[in-house]
Amino acid sequence: MNRCDWANASDLEMRYHDTEWGVPIHDDHKHFEMLILEGAQAGLSWETVLRKREAYRKAFKGFDPQKVARMTDNELELQLNNPGIIRNRLKVFSVRKNARVFLEIQQAFNTFDAYIWSFVDGTPMNGQRKTLSDVPAKTVISDAIAKDLKKRGMSFVGSTIIYAYLQAAGLVNDHLMSCFRYADVKDLC
Repeated sequence: MNRCDWANASDLEMRYHDTEWGVPIHDDHKHFEMLILEGAQAGLSWETVLRKREAYRKAFKGFDPQKVARMTDNELELQLNNPGIIRNRLKVFSVRKNARVFLEIQQAFNTFDAYIWSFVDGTPMNGQRKTLSDVPAKTVISDAIAKDLKKRGMSFVGSTIIYAYLQAAGLVNDHLMSCFRYADVKDLC
């Protein structure tokens, strides 16, 4: 079975690729989870983040942005001792900060989903990539989203992180055309 090259590194990445990656998300809790996990990944492997995903869910209240926005400094400090997550102070404290901005975006656009999908006119972009080297690290759209999110006050949302989020959340189908998931995901669009 042909998969995107990156997904063959481990069983965990394979399962994630085969069931989640690139499937269009329209649930705000899931959007928040993926934004936080992509930001946590900065400088690390995606497999590292996937291995810590369940611990992140527990540490950050099931990725409920309202609950995370109310986390206290003491609660965040405790997470710095949690071996189940990436214990980078800036990343840990950015989760609460990003939750607050996420809620502001929800209030302004009714849902985060409406906000994020507006950047692609509500339709996933079809990357039509033949090789892994055809996949960009960032695009004009990820630049624009990153700039807007930073202006609103989010952290760990650079263009490369945002492009990875767009791929994960299905706003762009970057499965290689030879990958068995390419057509499946394309049909979901």
